Amino acid sequence: MQTLLFQDPGLINEMAKPPKGQLLKWIGNKQRFARKIVSFFPDRFNTYYEPFLGSGAVLGTLAKDDSVGADSFKPLVEIWQTLARSPETLKQWYEQRWHLTVNHGKKEAYEAIKRSYNSHPNAPDLLFLCRSCYGGVVRFRQADGYMSTPCGIHNPISPGAFSKRVDEWRARVKKAIFVHAEYEDTMSKARKGDLVYCDPPYSHTQSILYGAQSFSLERLFEVIAACKSRGVFVALSIDGQKRSGRLKCSLPPADGLFEREILLDCGRSMLKRFQMNGLSLEDEVVHDRLLLTY
Repeated sequence: MQTLLFQDPGLINEMAKPPKGQLLKWIGNKQRFARKIVSFFPDRFNTYYEPFLGSGAVLGTLAKDDSVGADSFKPLVEIWQTLARSPETLKQWYEQRWHLTVNHGKKEAYEAIKRSYNSHPNAPDLLFLCRSCYGGVVRFRQADGYMSTPCGIHNPISPGAFSKRVDEWRARVKKAIFVHAEYEDTMSKARKGDLVYCDPPYSHTQSILYGAQSFSLERLFEVIAACKSRGVFVALSIDGQKRSGRLKCSLPPADGLFEREILLDCGRSMLKRFQMNGLSLEDEVVHDRLLLTY
């Protein structure tokens, strides 16, 4: 198979544009950079796999029929499965919880929904919490997975505005398949000519993500190597530079695994914005690495 790379984002198919608004807020969300990432994908590939789905920004921007989105976090996957299967149900989940904020007060309702989620992790509560939590940073306590982010300072978007986002995202992912699975299982299904895009938890910044404390980048590199040996294209987003370029984040030895490395300017750190609570972020510009096996 001949592999051609998009050298200029302007060459991207008109369909490969990001949705107008985020469906989910999630730490590490690639919504602003998804079109640039897609510009480095092979010109031709078969099935698209995204084993660390999160906000689904790249999958939604690519909008490819033959796509598989997966994640090890079951409540998150259930949101995506519901979007594909029954978008009206997703709208109802959000609207029911939004009305609680109107009837009982934003903070009071948010805390009640958070208690409901923490007592029994579930997709409907998580959907509203990730849209209304402080800074859009959904964080989990290391010991037990307790969702700890406080209520955001802004009012959650209205059910009507959320409904429009559901409709736009549903049109983009309606033919995608969403599965609850560990990344090793998802990537093992990729075959020659397929493409896997990995956006795992970042070791330097994202230990507050659900399950991130046990994540091994060394193990991921082993799985990527196995994919490459089968002729699978793999693109990996990972830590690049922090503190406005003064810190280059270390990675495990890759032993020739990747053929190209691109640094993407991500602007000011979303997580630092949350942690510093409004203080100046002029010194917190970050860059991601995009590593390609092709």
